[in-house]
Amino acid sequence: MKQIFCLLALTGLATALSAQDKIDPKRIDIVRDHFGVPHIFAPTDREVAYGLAWAEAEDDFNSMQEVLLPVKGVMGRVQGKAGAAGDYAFALFRCKELTEEKWNTLSPEFLKLIDGYTQGLNAYAAAHPKEWMHKKLFPVTPKEYVSSSVLALIVFNGAGEALGKIFGNNMPIASMNPKGSNSMAVSASRTTTGENYLLVNAHQPNTGSQAFYEAHLCSEEGLNVLGGLLAGGPCILHGVNEHLGWAHTVNYCDRLDVYQLQTDDAHPGQYNFDGDWIPLEKKKIKLHIKGVPIAIGKTVYWSKYGPTMKNKTGYFAMRLGADMRIGALDEWYHMDKARNYTEFYAALSKQELSMFNIMYADNRDTIFYVNNALMPIRDQIHGYNWKQTLPGNTSNSLWTEFRPLNKLPQYVNPGSGFLFNTNHSSFLATAPGFNLEPTNYSTADGWEIWHNNRSKRLMEEMPAEGKISFDQFKRIKFDRQLPAVLQYPYRIDSLVGLDPAAHPEYADLINTLKQWDKKGDPDSKGGAVFILVYNYLAKKLQGQGSRAITVSESLETLQYVKDYMMKNFGRTDLVLGDIQKLVRGDKTWPLGGFPDLLSPQWTEPFKNGMLKSTGGDGYIMFIRFPKDQLPVIETVNMYGASARPGNKHFDDQVPLYLKQQTKHMTLDKKEVYAGAERVYHPGE
Repeated sequence: MKQIFCLLALTGLATALSAQDKIDPKRIDIVRDHFGVPHIFAPTDREVAYGLAWAEAEDDFNSMQEVLLPVKGVMGRVQGKAGAAGDYAFALFRCKELTEEKWNTLSPEFLKLIDGYTQGLNAYAAAHPKEWMHKKLFPVTPKEYVSSSVLALIVFNGAGEALGKIFGNNMPIASMNPKGSNSMAVSASRTTTGENYLLVNAHQPNTGSQAFYEAHLCSEEGLNVLGGLLAGGPCILHGVNEHLGWAHTVNYCDRLDVYQLQTDDAHPGQYNFDGDWIPLEKKKIKLHIKGVPIAIGKTVYWSKYGPTMKNKTGYFAMRLGADMRIGALDEWYHMDKARNYTEFYAALSKQELSMFNIMYADNRDTIFYVNNALMPIRDQIHGYNWKQTLPGNTSNSLWTEFRPLNKLPQYVNPGSGFLFNTNHSSFLATAPGFNLEPTNYSTADGWEIWHNNRSKRLMEEMPAEGKISFDQFKRIKFDRQLPAVLQYPYRIDSLVGLDPAAHPEYADLINTLKQWDKKGDPDSKGGAVFILVYNYLAKKLQGQGSRAITVSESLETLQYVKDYMMKNFGRTDLVLGDIQKLVRGDKTWPLGGFPDLLSPQWTEPFKNGMLKSTGGDGYIMFIRFPKDQLPVIETVNMYGASARPGNKHFDDQVPLYLKQQTKHMTLDKKEVYAGAERVYHPGE
């Protein structure tokens, strides 16, 4: 049977490829540098995309397949019950139908690119059928691939969290959210070298489809860009080209609304809208779950507000811009090819990318930052609270338009000479006196208004006046110091304020916290106590709002920390690196950092009481923009270029990362070839 399956699969792929203008892989060079990073060179962008798909599949084919699972309706078959939720969401949000409807809105250049990318992925799959997660995954079409990006952006925009709440799964909104990202741009007027600086540092998971993959793409059609992309990305999502660079951080402005429809027993299958009873659109789907022999039938609904779900209390609809556009990858592709600020802003003005802060710098003395969002223009007359569930029975609550790009919070070349974002407020993006005024923006948009530990600490480190060197710029990002005043919602002052003499059973832990310098270095004793305190309180008090910790809660927390240390390590005299580890394959290293540091980590239980990092710094880029020269680029990835155990590039960047060092990267074609470890064509 396996032989028959392979024959049929390969035949199907061959048929699909023959129907296209097939790309000749001999026209494509994959150049691997000494860290295994792929540099793809080809005459056209389309051929470069083919080479990128092949190279990334060599390094992490599993992650690329994960993004295809819901497109093919087999996520539940591969990942079980949790995966079936992805199959359901793909149907609920009509990702396939939306892609079909909007297909002609994509640019001709991008359509060529995605054709090349899917050709490359299908060719790799045809050559490696034993690596397939499921027999239905390949071949994949360009439309299917774009529909996968639609679902990804919908989930990024918070739809998964909203689904959990609607279905009563008690998905928590973590008040102590450990995740985040950093970006920063410094004007040439504030640097010792007279060059613009840019930091790219998205804090993504360490592995899987949401981990950043580093690549360099170069064609003879004006594409020459290096940076990070997520699994299945046919272009660079943030990075640097010959002229400019940009970074993303996740933003938390209000891009999504939930509505409760008005229904009653007298009008089954209908909902009231502006006094009329309208039928709910319904579609039956079948979910297949690994290990369950019978398919599970589900109904997905659609109303005027968008995707609609039913729970015990009624029908609820979700509305967000990400469920109305399909061109995010197209927009990123045009950002890749922008040659100046005007072209870059024109790419953003497409407003296909529904979220993410965007930090920008170039070689022409421009720095720029926008809190980017498909922000609905909401009714301001009827007094709706847009942060709560809205009435789903009136056109007054049904928004239909978005704010144009130039009406979103943004800065160009502020007098302070620098801009930054750490997932905090865009009204606190630079030095005091140069920030935007929040009262000039609608409160219905839910723009972020808060500082976090990282933003406070960066402002402590960034001098208000004078110039900074490139080394200082890098040190700010690698900083592991908490700010003078902590910004965590649960204040631990009572822990530090306890009298050791009054609580001798916890005296050593209390003294350790009192003496702690608030640094997250791997050799920090205070850091070891703090990470356990943090994890305990984050779980115990999530969702309770900002408040101080009571004395009884402090003693309870200290008892937990003491018990944990004694049970797992037999002592309380530990340093952070004893508990927290960087793990790759069968190797472990002591690891510094904890949530909401500029150099952060978030963790999960590992073994014997140790914690292992599941996310944190991820991919880091430092960029200088000399005048009339190629950018100077330094990068580091937490692990390495390959996700395949046994590959020498599986963990070869770990030593650099632990020492907070970087590797030199370049957009110079001659330099890349001169330093190549291997040059080959896809398929060789």
